[in-house]
Amino acid sequence: MSANKGKDTLPELKLRKALYRKGLRYYKNYPGLVGHPDIFFKKAKICVFVDGDFWHGHFFDKQKDQIKTHRSYWIPKIQNNILRDQKETLELESLGYTVIRVWEDEIKKDLPRITDIIYQQVINSINPYKD
Repeated sequence: MSANKGKDTLPELKLRKALYRKGLRYYKNYPGLVGHPDIFFKKAKICVFVDGDFWHGHFFDKQKDQIKTHRSYWIPKIQNNILRDQKETLELESLGYTVIRVWEDEIKKDLPRITDIIYQQVINSINPYKD
């Protein structure tokens, strides 16, 4: 487990590079907010989290049946991660931030679409009257 990275994972790096190529500048792993967003656009008040499929429970209902060893550890661990993510999202939204959660799987399958969604959200938040 110690070999699993908490920051600068491959999906994060891919997304950050794609956003940078579009001209967006951001903070990474911003410590001033709950959850330490992976990518943070301060002026736009947008927090982006890149969630690993296993660790954050993407398709968890199907996934938990595939966990064969240490089920008593992994199932509650992932369930707690899911609840923590939900609480962090609600807390950030209550503070006026927009929260975008992106699955590792989505970045692998359709990075250009994800990048465009984030780009548009940032541009519209900074200048809401732009055509």
